[in-house]
Amino acid sequence: MAKDIDGSAGVPQFYGKELRYKREQAGLTLEKLAEGSFFGIGMLSEVEHGNRRMPPGLAQHVDRVLSTDGFFTRRCEDVRNARQGAHSAYFAGVVEAEKRARSICEWSGTLVPGLLQTGAYARAVIRFAHPLDTPEEVEAKIEGRLQRAQLFERPKKPEYWVILHESVVRHPIVPFVEMAEQLDHIAEVVRRGRIVLQVLPWNNATRPLSELPLLLMEFDDEPPLFYTEGPYHGQTIDDPGLVKQYGKAYDRLRAAAQPPEASLTLIERAAEEYRHGQHGP
Repeated sequence: MAKDIDGSAGVPQFYGKELRYKREQAGLTLEKLAEGSFFGIGMLSEVEHGNRRMPPGLAQHVDRVLSTDGFFTRRCEDVRNARQGAHSAYFAGVVEAEKRARSICEWSGTLVPGLLQTGAYARAVIRFAHPLDTPEEVEAKIEGRLQRAQLFERPKKPEYWVILHESVVRHPIVPFVEMAEQLDHIAEVVRRGRIVLQVLPWNNATRPLSELPLLLMEFDDEPPLFYTEGPYHGQTIDDPGLVKQYGKAYDRLRAAAQPPEASLTLIERAAEEYRHGQHGP
């Protein structure tokens, strides 16, 4: 007998329970409901139990198969907002997707990515971008970023490959002591074998590809995603053709970047220079 779902536990559970009810009312198994979609039965089961947000593509598929007149498509936005927490509304879905990802590939040409930020570095970024935030709001956002890094405490997944422009290392946005701590943190995670890091040199030939941050995620039982953002907005793309194009762009950045061993050496040397007040542009 299927485990009961407590629809009063939250918005995701409420709509997950409704999804199971409609599926069983239609006489469909999880396998039958998943047919014709990009999503596996594991994903559907997690959505029914309120453990995962229903992606728009899945909501549209469910509405079509179950003839629910757009109910789940309209309501999946409610679930996303309920999961937002300390993160911006446009980024909440990305935070949730990271937890399911098999692999994450990231490029940043201006800042240390959120998954690798120390508390001091995150505070500087947040205060610059949101100068009117209260101290409580700032601390909540910092905690949200640090919580994301718990992904690296898992033994295997996700695989994480990150490329930083050399300017991220050479142009600190925090005092030298804090920048040394930030680079030490990155180096420590790399040395644990938990991530692969590359640094793209100043004189690379791929500038047109590197104007925007890139975040590419692949999953076991759902389509890949691409995400990019500006200071106050973000865009998630799941169109397979576009995701593939951005994947190729990332591969070109990866080919132009320094090898992982040389990149780690660069990070470690820069940290030492900052620590002794000797770093210069």
